[in-house]
Amino acid sequence: MAQNQHEGERIAKVMARAGLCSRREAEAWIAAGRVAVNGEKIASPALNVTPADKIAVDGKPLPGAERTRLFLYHKPRGLVTTTSDPQGRPTIFGALPQDLPRLISVGRLDLSTEGLLLLTNDGGLARALELPATGWLRRYRVRAHGKVTQVELDGLRGGVTVDGVDYGPIEATLDREQPSNVWITFAIREGKNREVRNVLRHLGLHVARLIRVSFGPFQLGELADGEIAEVPTRVLRDQLGEKLARLAGADFSAPIVHQRKVAVAAAPVPSRNPAKQAERGEKREKPAREGNKFQRPRRGEGARPSFDERAPKRGGRPQRGKR
Repeated sequence: MAQNQHEGERIAKVMARAGLCSRREAEAWIAAGRVAVNGEKIASPALNVTPADKIAVDGKPLPGAERTRLFLYHKPRGLVTTTSDPQGRPTIFGALPQDLPRLISVGRLDLSTEGLLLLTNDGGLARALELPATGWLRRYRVRAHGKVTQVELDGLRGGVTVDGVDYGPIEATLDREQPSNVWITFAIREGKNREVRNVLRHLGLHVARLIRVSFGPFQLGELADGEIAEVPTRVLRDQLGEKLARLAGADFSAPIVHQRKVAVAAAPVPSRNPAKQAERGEKREKPAREGNKFQRPRRGEGARPSFDERAPKRGGRPQRGKR
């Protein structure tokens, strides 16, 4: 076992990088006595290990590190974002193809929320993308019962406190008013538990439908309900940038251990946005894909924000152009 605690990496981080669990789960497994290092069970995650140390979980050797991968998943309504549910409700992991690697969700979408959910095999990446300091914008389309004005929504730009919980700056746009409900575009960076629903309830609105349409530079686009697509390594590395990749401990040179024929994430087609289709009452159609070509997000609304950016940028739609 590594004697110098400044050498190597924390064992929970190493376990997460192996795609076996998240760091939080690793710490819980250690506390439960499920983890051994060099044949000795450990009781605390406050331990650094090196490649020379032999780690076992439940008596089985820890798998070797796999290349950092990211998947875009169109979560349907009615699925819980967890590996197992005490109430027996269906989970997203039960709905995924069985030949995928072990995946961890980046944050959560609750039972009745649908849309884009990021999944990764790298616990370090999941943790980095969830950190408030990362500040990736999460954009939602919301249909809510009730009435609200743009002036009221503009009041959220400086943040708001609801039931003793402080929520950061929120960009909200009133897109459409109907006799009994409204459609709103809601953009946040923190993603606290039930933030969208709680804030809109504070304004007297009841959320009837909630669709996440983007997370940082990655967009739901034409991804069909229940479909999953992988972000190519080259694009993932480019969108993370050096600083965030280093913070996550991402490894883009390791081999891909689990490989399957999974769709490659395609660029969104604005005219067929699923939230817009829902607003118009249109039936979703599964798009025809053009090979496995991935078009990088254009610099602008869908592009990777600066790592140190804290406030949403203002401005119109990015201009279209050829890459």
